Amino acid sequence: MMPDWSQLPNELLPLISKKLELDDYCFDVVHARSVCRSWRSSFPFPSCMLRPSYSLPSFVDFPLENKELCTLKKVPLFLFRVRGPAASAALQCEYLLGGIGQDESDYRLALSSPLQCSVKVNARGIDPTLVNVLDYQVVPMGYQYRIVGWDPERWIGYYRGVVFLPLNKDGEGQEEFIVILNYSKVLLVLTSAEMRWKRLTTVPNYQCTDLVTFRGRFYAVFLTGEIVVIDPYSLEATPLMPSQPLRSVNHLVPSGDDELYLVENFNPIPDADELDFNRFTCRVSRLDEEAGVWVVVSDLGGRVLFPEHFGNVSCSAKEFPDGCGVSGNSILFTNEGNVTFAYKYGVHTGRAEDELNIWRFSGEKRVTILSTSPTVALRVEDHSENLALDT
Repeated sequence: MMPDWSQLPNELLPLISKKLELDDYCFDVVHARSVCRSWRSSFPFPSCMLRPSYSLPSFVDFPLENKELCTLKKVPLFLFRVRGPAASAALQCEYLLGGIGQDESDYRLALSSPLQCSVKVNARGIDPTLVNVLDYQVVPMGYQYRIVGWDPERWIGYYRGVVFLPLNKDGEGQEEFIVILNYSKVLLVLTSAEMRWKRLTTVPNYQCTDLVTFRGRFYAVFLTGEIVVIDPYSLEATPLMPSQPLRSVNHLVPSGDDELYLVENFNPIPDADELDFNRFTCRVSRLDEEAGVWVVVSDLGGRVLFPEHFGNVSCSAKEFPDGCGVSGNSILFTNEGNVTFAYKYGVHTGRAEDELNIWRFSGEKRVTILSTSPTVALRVEDHSENLALDT
């Protein structure tokens, strides 16, 4: 018989709640809150699943001022791994990466019974499916900021993402913040003190291809390959180029506040007659913030980097047991077609002319991208045997 946890002595609840305060246990908190009304009042809703929002002026008519408003939302991101038999055959995938919230465009949290927490999954090509998160391993992946409440159909080609930083100069009163918007071919900046959009003029006059925050500063990559770090108070931009720049597509991938990685994806044979993405390689560097330089690395500390979607995110492969398909020290792009492979360091290709001291397609695990919007859904398979792994 299932024990009646609602009969647990009340004095033990604060002790349990304190043990579950870390973001890593946010879904355990959700399950605890679903036991009974007493438990729900004793366990605050997990802070990592809250979606604070800010009302901002509309930017679609910039540089003209617009009295309309839009909303900036902080969306928590999670990686879901199917554990054991699939919770629902309709999902037809093993990993789901995306935001979780309470609207129809993302995952929608719902309690399907007093002792279960279910998540409604929305992914292109998959019928909306209600799954029990007890059947999934859930890994927090940080946050992404999104602007809602504007006309995306009309302006979708101009909007390329937004980043946010709290300022809190004196630590008192209402929180001050700064927002940088990657819009059209310029960067727009807004502060809570002024509440109006202005063009950021201290950066290179080219299209920004990547924009992230790391340890209280902004980092931006431009179409020319230039990389700058932007101070949130002075808005001054300082070049932060690799010692040997490449003709590459560059991605900035933060790993929490621990590391910031630069992934340079390039064609080692730029003058080839045919473009073969299987021959593309990567150089990966981590930021030495104190020295202000990029240090080339061959090891990611067991991490998996996911460039391209959801603002470039990463997780530790140590979160997963051996044999689940996602191995550490790998890079997985989710925009390289429906079928792709993770990049690994030092892969033997069998071709004498191919350098070993580089990141390239591993060919070990085939990854099928089932969906990229609004959720990234992917399946990792053993390419050598053409069998899906039991994840």
